[in-house]
Amino acid sequence: MAENFSNFMGGSPLNRLSWLRTSQTFLNAAIVAHATRWILFNNGQPLIATHAVSKKRTLALLPTDDVSPLLGTEPYFGQGQYAGEAYPSGASVLEAARLHGPRIVFLGLKEPNPFTAALPSSDFIDPQTAIANLQGTLFFSVDIAGIQECLVNEVIQASTSTNSHISLAFVEPRSAMTSLDIVTAAIFAEARSMVDWNGRNKFCPACGSPTYSIWAGWKLSCTSLLPWADDTGKEPCPSSRGMQNFSHPRTDPVVIMVVIDESDEKVLLGRNKKFPLKYYSALAGFVEPGESYEDAVRREMWEEAGIRVWNIRYHSGQPWPFPANLMLGFYATADPSAPIRLDLDNELEDARWYTRQEVLSVLTDTSHSDSTKIGEPLFKMPPPTAIAGVLIKQWAEGDARLGYANKGNL
Repeated sequence: MAENFSNFMGGSPLNRLSWLRTSQTFLNAAIVAHATRWILFNNGQPLIATHAVSKKRTLALLPTDDVSPLLGTEPYFGQGQYAGEAYPSGASVLEAARLHGPRIVFLGLKEPNPFTAALPSSDFIDPQTAIANLQGTLFFSVDIAGIQECLVNEVIQASTSTNSHISLAFVEPRSAMTSLDIVTAAIFAEARSMVDWNGRNKFCPACGSPTYSIWAGWKLSCTSLLPWADDTGKEPCPSSRGMQNFSHPRTDPVVIMVVIDESDEKVLLGRNKKFPLKYYSALAGFVEPGESYEDAVRREMWEEAGIRVWNIRYHSGQPWPFPANLMLGFYATADPSAPIRLDLDNELEDARWYTRQEVLSVLTDTSHSDSTKIGEPLFKMPPPTAIAGVLIKQWAEGDARLGYANKGNL
């Protein structure tokens, strides 16, 4: 199932070119390439373009010429102690380092034919020639939260001056993502998680010193390791030894599960205390240290609803950049005659079993326009842009691609 199914915000179209993240020569040439485009955020809110006539909203993709006033002085990567100073390559703690200006993230290359045209790192000795040979669009991202508002406004106004049919604005991310197509949604997911991680991790977890960005925003290092750092009288930072010398981007796994009965005619859904009125969804929870995914499914179902489950089957995953989760979808089986308990972790306001017909009636109701609805739906459920909505809908409609009845126990 998972090999053939990609949820919304999954299936990234980018070749991330991770082997080139250490090359400040490549990155500095890539930034100024004609085909490069930028995704801007402001405190995690993406810049969205709204078309005046159709009112359609898309992710704003700006050229470097438009955003360069926000990036600071060159070189953009491989920076030295002072702004505008380049540091020679060769020092691991300064590989594609960015010490001045907002942290920039290189997202990757969108190729016409994915993973066929990208060149190996050995071909980037002459980056200008190599980039000229690349086919597709190079993507970068940056969060401009710390930049003066007047400068940001000037950049946005300049970007729209040549196209009066489009307006640009920073939009709440969950609202923004629903208007994205599947390609830009996947790029958005990577970009938002990465700029959020860079924005949250300003200090070294080992010694508390400020951090700085290396590897095009994909690693953070401790400023106490810089060649010019004055560490007189200080203990060496523990991050200078072994594999702890860098802070890597994190992804937090979350299990989300649709529980059905053995007759395959009922589904258990829950209502969190923070949910909107009448909203029910699949139960979910973070994977804890020392757990397998299956262990987490069993524990979360017991803690939230007092239900024992078995026959756990994996369906698919979904990147969820709020801020950096990976939703792991499962089906499981439980006994609907067993009592439901909400008094263990007290996270749910309600949990109940719904029949297939009841779920189908809600799906039918939400698929119609407002003018054809008759009465209010029995309850509300997640949209198909969320994996919970996919899991529930595919079960209710008996989608042949599910295959969950034949997966067996994990």
